[in-house]
Amino acid sequence: MARKTYTGPILDVSYDIDVCRHAARCVHGMPEVFDTHRKPWIDPEVADTPEKAQKLRDVVSACPTSALLIEEHSA
Repeated sequence: MARKTYTGPILDVSYDIDVCRHAARCVHGMPEVFDTHRKPWIDPEVADTPEKAQKLRDVVSACPTSALLIEEHSA
């Protein structure tokens, strides 16, 4: 499966289900962005301030498999 990208106002999050091992660090780290009961389950629109965007970066960087990646918007 191809990597899918979810667009937000400050940064985007991409996800590759084939790489994910479901450690759930994302869901526990920022449930307002990562909600498995919602479709789409990733909503980077929530990270609409520099502080929330940084928290999202931190949560994504904790992904043990790199199934999640941050894609920065160019200036």
